[in-house]
Amino acid sequence: MKTKTTLVLSLVIILLLFLFGAFIYDKMPDQMASHWGTNDVVDGYMGRFWGVFMMPLMSMFILALFLVLPSIDPLKENIIAFRKEFNLFILVMLIFLVYVWLLTLLWNLGFTSFNMGTAILPALGFLFIFIGYLIRKSKRNWFIGIRTPWTLSSDTVWAETHRIGGTLFMISGFFAVLGVFFGDYGIWFTLLPILSSSLFLYVYSYILYQRETK
Repeated sequence: MKTKTTLVLSLVIILLLFLFGAFIYDKMPDQMASHWGTNDVVDGYMGRFWGVFMMPLMSMFILALFLVLPSIDPLKENIIAFRKEFNLFILVMLIFLVYVWLLTLLWNLGFTSFNMGTAILPALGFLFIFIGYLIRKSKRNWFIGIRTPWTLSSDTVWAETHRIGGTLFMISGFFAVLGVFFGDYGIWFTLLPILSSSLFLYVYSYILYQRETK
């Protein structure tokens, strides 16, 4: 996907978020539920303005950040090699944020029959799956991918770590989706695979670098 297309589609989505937020603003409570703890119990609130518009504003910031970062990366020529996939990731991330935002709005409108944590898991799973796809395509850079001291020091270590890492992130994503069927225990189907994968990849990149430099 071209950067210009990504920018236009993202701005259209964000504009629709603001318009929809303005439309439902008066229907929201003065204090909106904004965080859910264990057993799906609300343990955090925020004022109506931020409850409705924080996510659209955050989406604007994230879009700007993702568009700027590749241009200031010292290895920006490497990002060009997978820029189409990265542009698609920007849209995927934006859609994920929209999904979470809509769930929050539904809850505050009184539709509280669903489990918030469980409802987020499928979207989180698909996000991890796409991240796994993206990092398999990525080249060495300072902002996007599995950035350890050793992957950033070697193209070979970067490539091998991301080849394995892409698969592990995809598997973690499938486990997150599977967690939907396990109620309150579902979150562990997300946390354990992704944390284990991250720790393994950190150590793995170090081992690869030591092998390469000996």
